[in-house]
Amino acid sequence: MANGGGGGGGSSSGGGGGGGGGSSLRMSSNIHANHLSLDASSSSSSSSSSSSSSSSSSSSVHEPKMDALIIPVTMEVPCDSRGQRMWWAFLASSMVTFFGGLFIILLWRTLKYLWTVCCHCGGKTKEAQKINNGASQADGTLKPVDEKEEVVAAEVGWMTSVKDWAGVMISAQTLTGRVLVVLVFALSIGALVIYFIDSSNPIESCQNFYKDFTLQIDMAFNVFFLLYFGLRFIAANDKLWFWLEVNSVVDFFTVPPVFVSVYLNRSWLGLRFLRALRLIQFSEILQFLNILKTSNSIKLVNLLSIFISTWLTAAGFIHLVENSGDPWENFQNNQALTYWECVYLLMVTMSTVGYGDVYAKTTLGRLFMVFFILGGLAMFASYVPEIIELIGNRKKYGGSYSAVSGRKHIVVCGHITLESVSNFLKDFLHKDRDDVNVEIVFLHNISPNLELEALFKRHFTQVEFYQGSVLNPHDLARVKVISIKNYHPKIRIITQMLQYHNKAHLLNIPSWNWKEGDDAICLAELKLGFIAQSCLAQGLSTMLANLFSMRSFIKIEEDTWQKYYLEGVSNEMYTEYLSSAFVGLSFPTVCELCFVKLKLLMIAIEYKSANRESRILINPGNHLKIQEGTLGFFIASDAKEVKRAFFYCKACHDDITDPKRIKKCGCKRPKMSIYKRMRRACCSDCGRSERDCSCMSGRVRGNVDTLGRAFPLSPVSVNDCATSFRAFEDEQPSTLSPKKKQRNGGMRNSPSSSPKLMRHDPLLIPGNDQIDNMDSNVKKYDSTGMFHWCAPKEIEKVILTRSEAAMTVLSGHVVVCIFGDVSSALIGLRNLVMPLRASNFHYHELKHIVFVGSIEYLKREWETLHNFPKVSILPGTPLSRADLRAVNINLCDMCVILSANQNNIDDTSLQDKECILASLNIKSMQFDDSIGVLQANSQGFTPPGMDRSSPDNSPVHGMLRQPSITTGVNIPIITELVNDTNVQFLDQDDDDDPDTELYLTQPFACGTAFAVSVLDSLMSATYFNDNILTLIRTLVTGGATPELEALIAEENALRGGYSTPQTLANRDRCRVAQLALLDGPFADLGDGGCYGDLFCKALKTYNMLCFGIYRLRDAHLSTPSQCTKRYVITNPPYEFELVPTDLIFCLMQFDHNAGQSRASLSHSSHSSQSSSKKSSSVHSIPSTANRQNRPKSRESRDKQNATRMNRMGQEKKWFTDEPDNAYPRNIQIKPMSTHMANQINQYKSTSSLIPPIREVEDEC
Repeated sequence: MANGGGGGGGSSSGGGGGGGGGSSLRMSSNIHANHLSLDASSSSSSSSSSSSSSSSSSSSVHEPKMDALIIPVTMEVPCDSRGQRMWWAFLASSMVTFFGGLFIILLWRTLKYLWTVCCHCGGKTKEAQKINNGASQADGTLKPVDEKEEVVAAEVGWMTSVKDWAGVMISAQTLTGRVLVVLVFALSIGALVIYFIDSSNPIESCQNFYKDFTLQIDMAFNVFFLLYFGLRFIAANDKLWFWLEVNSVVDFFTVPPVFVSVYLNRSWLGLRFLRALRLIQFSEILQFLNILKTSNSIKLVNLLSIFISTWLTAAGFIHLVENSGDPWENFQNNQALTYWECVYLLMVTMSTVGYGDVYAKTTLGRLFMVFFILGGLAMFASYVPEIIELIGNRKKYGGSYSAVSGRKHIVVCGHITLESVSNFLKDFLHKDRDDVNVEIVFLHNISPNLELEALFKRHFTQVEFYQGSVLNPHDLARVKVISIKNYHPKIRIITQMLQYHNKAHLLNIPSWNWKEGDDAICLAELKLGFIAQSCLAQGLSTMLANLFSMRSFIKIEEDTWQKYYLEGVSNEMYTEYLSSAFVGLSFPTVCELCFVKLKLLMIAIEYKSANRESRILINPGNHLKIQEGTLGFFIASDAKEVKRAFFYCKACHDDITDPKRIKKCGCKRPKMSIYKRMRRACCSDCGRSERDCSCMSGRVRGNVDTLGRAFPLSPVSVNDCATSFRAFEDEQPSTLSPKKKQRNGGMRNSPSSSPKLMRHDPLLIPGNDQIDNMDSNVKKYDSTGMFHWCAPKEIEKVILTRSEAAMTVLSGHVVVCIFGDVSSALIGLRNLVMPLRASNFHYHELKHIVFVGSIEYLKREWETLHNFPKVSILPGTPLSRADLRAVNINLCDMCVILSANQNNIDDTSLQDKECILASLNIKSMQFDDSIGVLQANSQGFTPPGMDRSSPDNSPVHGMLRQPSITTGVNIPIITELVNDTNVQFLDQDDDDDPDTELYLTQPFACGTAFAVSVLDSLMSATYFNDNILTLIRTLVTGGATPELEALIAEENALRGGYSTPQTLANRDRCRVAQLALLDGPFADLGDGGCYGDLFCKALKTYNMLCFGIYRLRDAHLSTPSQCTKRYVITNPPYEFELVPTDLIFCLMQFDHNAGQSRASLSHSSHSSQSSSKKSSSVHSIPSTANRQNRPKSRESRDKQNATRMNRMGQEKKWFTDEPDNAYPRNIQIKPMSTHMANQINQYKSTSSLIPPIREVEDEC
């Protein structure tokens, strides 16, 4: 290449161009010979042979070496005739522009300053004139304004508007300004890329503007830069500082040389590398585009842009001087370096490594390196560590989620720990569920530990983790979460909370609507609800927790208690729509068919009322008939098994014995007419076949069908429709004989004519007229009728001393041992008491609750407990045996151990120390059973549970009490745990491995331990089935409705209400109980009978739905054992063998006559029949005379009550806080007459109500 300004070595006097690296040289034919020296080797770093002295006048040509290649000169581009280099012209254009403009600005400022100084005196004169003008204006004379001042004002306004317009154009405040700024930056980077391309050519070369495409593009870019420079100049307030800005200097040294190159047909690489300084604005551009939002990202981009722009700019200067040479050396000391070699040289220089393979040879280059190494080293030492720190501190999980088309994702946030996440994933991704095409995105502000990170990696196909806060909108945008309720108010939200008192804040949000499916899962509420159900039926908490968690089946061949327990653990709760073959059948009939034939256990249905509101009914009884499209709740081991209830066809599957063969058939689902559906419902009521039944005559068939076409049948109970059409039939002319008509009419007047009314309106039961009168004047239930209620009591009235508690002779009660102090967090004891005060219990069936703990803590909880009856407090500590003996803990039905101090301990293994110590302390206590019996006999009665004739010992009342409890091991206890691994300390005689999961441990299987971690799966269960949470609340909370929760969220207290038929109808709901097989109506099945036979008998006879067994742990052993521990067996198969000591979990119907049965046992046996005729009884059907004489009978009854209370005043009351005018004590004193008893027996024989089991037991 040509040495003169080329990328090669030696100098050349002419601007001889040429191309290194094989490119052809185009040179003028008149170039003087002594200025031309060609070298064929473009990669040689040595300088070519120099020409003879420039002062010599001889035209001698230097002879090339043998390896040199002479490239012929072309005459395409006419360059300078003298062949001189023109770099100074390019540089001069930039310098003249810069200094010329600077001179003009300074001259303008100087002249302006001189003008201001010279006119200073004139200004003072004008001010004096203005003062005089003001004085004259005060006199009322006005002077005209000078025309010149108007012109100046107009000129200033015009210049200001143009200046403002230019400022708007170059600012990023408007869309046009942002587009312009981004475009300028992009074009600057484009010009820099063109420089990188041209850097492979010689520093100076001859180029034709019309043929060089890169020069044309560069020219267009620089024209745009010139226009943008003009806008910036107009918008600048201080023109001098604008002229000295970095961006202005870049334009001075890059824009004018382009115009010079067009004029001279030359190209000089020159200072075009200064375009790299535009990279400093890279962070601003990204902020304009809303890409950079965080301070760390902005700082990182700033550091990188400054470092890179400085590096590239310095490399461009070294490339210029090293390839050109020193001017005072006549450019003969140059060396051929590519631009990227210069970049490499600057990097090793900044890092102080200096390998020496590439170095500067020119004086200008070395001088620049001296100064650059000072600043470059400082920049490298400060910027690079900071950049590495910012990159290193960047969150590993700080990315953003990329949504996949066609695949949903859920965001899980909050308390993200290894335990909670593993439980959630285990249930959400369980194999028993259908294929889950949902991606789970976890969001937490703390990075996961190694164990949690390994868990995420094991589920990397369906799980992603991002670090951030749910309260940060930026983090929510990263995981594609928006303000859901603002986006769509009907989107369903499922929220999980730890503390119950926070639930009120959520329910009070305006956009929260439970009718749209919004659910708030409060772990503290459900935990205490599960524990409360264990007080009614021990072991129920374990069974329910296993039902709502997805557990894999673990098969054990050995005949141990774990084998039967794990078979039940594999059962879960599922929902499925019922087949049309079940339409018109009663719930017990469908339930029996599903259990016997389909091997499914149906416990509830979704019932839709006339106003299209749906509610879940658990074991509603035989008064309810299945409708079309009814949703059933099943207990099964797999979702595929539940499909049998949907596919079942009576025509195809009636004779199939293997339930696995029940699959979808080809039968077309027949749609019954309204008349046929009504006729089937009526015939099922009277117990006759459709052929023999005359409930609906054929005359009304056409009317019914016509009515059905006009008014579609609402999904109400079919019995209501049947009753309505019976009444409709009465209005039609009938040809029946008087006897037939009387017989049919008598059926309508029988109590069973409308079983729904009988079931849901206890006020219509014969003999309950006095109840109606009493309930209308006394508030016994809350405003919804779901819970027992009493007037608020002061805490001092329920506090018992140790001696008072010992004298009360408590028995069959619930002892709640609570650890807490004045600084402990509230756990919400109301959620524990509410299920024990459900209104489907009669008042005398309520278990007395005694709290043993710190009075300071209980005072804080008392505001939510003061409306519940039969609650007492013993100030003390659960670790004191004296306090435990005072409350007769050996006679209690359940001892609950809770702690409110769990969050105050850093070590998780010590969070349960108080509960474990209290549990072990109770189990090691010894009792003398004679003490309790002597205390009871001294008061004149035997405590419930010890008296075999007491209705409290009924098989369905509860668990059969042991005849005597002499050791604390036999006391029923349930202990709350926070840390699952601490369950190993509860039982000293079990051999559970510390690493065993909680549900596999013996204390949990026996129902003596409960941890909140088992509820972590409720989130996934609620996601897949929105009815599951409603069913759980119905089973666990005792009947808390959304209306009641809204009332509690508003007032934080239960409100009492007068009893109305609507509120009393809410009492008619089933409850969980335990059925004993040792004696009673099912004793014959207890010894070797089948569970299926028991299931069918209980369902047909008493409408009781059995769903599990509570069996002694060592019942499978042939030798008798003294161990009293029991474990839970969920949904055993039909052929499962029973033992006499089994307790059966069952859903028992509400018994309206349970209160009367207790009275019949309590009244005197020697009461005369005549005395009973003089007063009204609850068992009698009220007549008109009785209604008229009601005030008098009430008066006499009050007198008798006063006499009785005076007689009992000398004795200690059974419950200290029981109202004196309590309902069971007032209405159950008078004996029944023979006439009344006959009416009751006649009613029982015709009513569809379930006869009380305790009465059946007496008959047996």
